[in-house]
Amino acid sequence: MKNQNKSLTKGLQIFLEILYSPNALTAVVLCKKFNIDKSTMSRILNSLISEGFIKYLDNSKAFEKADLLDVMSSKESRNILINNTKDLLEKIFNLTNECTYLAVEDNKTLIYLNQIDNSTRVIKMRDSIGLFAPLHCTALGKVILAFAEVNTDILELEEYTSNTLVKKRYIDKTIEIVKDNSYAIEIEEFEYGLSSVSVAIYNKDKRFLAAVGISGLSARLDKSKLEFFAKEMLKLSSQSIRL
Repeated sequence: MKNQNKSLTKGLQIFLEILYSPNALTAVVLCKKFNIDKSTMSRILNSLISEGFIKYLDNSKAFEKADLLDVMSSKESRNILINNTKDLLEKIFNLTNECTYLAVEDNKTLIYLNQIDNSTRVIKMRDSIGLFAPLHCTALGKVILAFAEVNTDILELEEYTSNTLVKKRYIDKTIEIVKDNSYAIEIEEFEYGLSSVSVAIYNKDKRFLAAVGISGLSARLDKSKLEFFAKEMLKLSSQSIRL
């Protein structure tokens, strides 16, 4: 039993070494790192492969984490992001009294990770958590395009309303404006009757993490109100997020 525990511990250590390594690792490197003979290392690596935790890098003899772990790591990072931005979303809601969102880029679209609407209005914004939306015609999406450096050449520029920008040169110009202002607004570009504003949030290393913003009825959110909220939201989001 003791030997089994030792083998399990060593296998976990090797797995974590591969998981967090920026580069693929060979068995030779791992043998030297953990002072393990080749046969034992081979047995451990084969077990990790058979369980789907690691894989060979292309046709090389180096190992990297399996694709499934990319998904798991991404999900865990998103959960941490959601937990660490709840207070910020609450503050933005208290400031604006409008539905507040957290979103990130996902395969050329945005995905809503969180949403807060504590208003007492009879008609509220629909629950969007887990849903996708376009990048080019939402305030959240424009912030992602501007600060996540998404290639606009790969976007499907679908027209949703008569206000939707569908020409790449206009999208690129809008992105430059967002970068200059540090916020994005849109007025009925995605859906008639709704307007939105968004700002970026960063980690302690000034790396872009996600977009936060609000959306509500255009009757309540004219351009001047959106710009006012944008500047106030920038103050709230200036504190870095731990991730």
